[in-house]
Amino acid sequence: MGFQHEENVLSEEQQLLEKLRRVEALFARTTFAGERVAAANAMDRIRERLRQMKKSAPPAEHKFTLHNVWSNRLLVALMRRYGIDPYRYRGQRHTTIMARVPTAFVDETLWPEFKELDRTLHAYLDEVTARVIKEGIFADSSDAEVRAEPGVGLPPPSPRTG
Repeated sequence: MGFQHEENVLSEEQQLLEKLRRVEALFARTTFAGERVAAANAMDRIRERLRQMKKSAPPAEHKFTLHNVWSNRLLVALMRRYGIDPYRYRGQRHTTIMARVPTAFVDETLWPEFKELDRTLHAYLDEVTARVIKEGIFADSSDAEVRAEPGVGLPPPSPRTG
């Protein structure tokens, strides 16, 4: 059973990588299949588009505020892939990313591509998390029951954060 499970996980990861390549090819405005060569060509086209935009419009400072570590890592990696240097000012939260890049590139390429990749990655992470919880912790992973407010005189629940 362990070997079959590893094959399924590997297959799911391969499917995710293929989806990510197709998204990248879409944003590079190509009709090639999602093979490695096409993905590399797509990346080159996006970098060239960024170089052209930098010539016609000066880079502006952009602030990106994300809500989780996965989205943060994804955006930083995407920026670095295109030669954009992400940074943060001292005192800013770890979920804040700053970058100097032409606004047109952010609006037409970087942000739409990030959003699509982020949706794909989150769908994959949600699926894996649900499966791990169901198989390894407890089969019922439904939401918690919704109840009416507690009656008067009961002590308030103790808060827990995680």
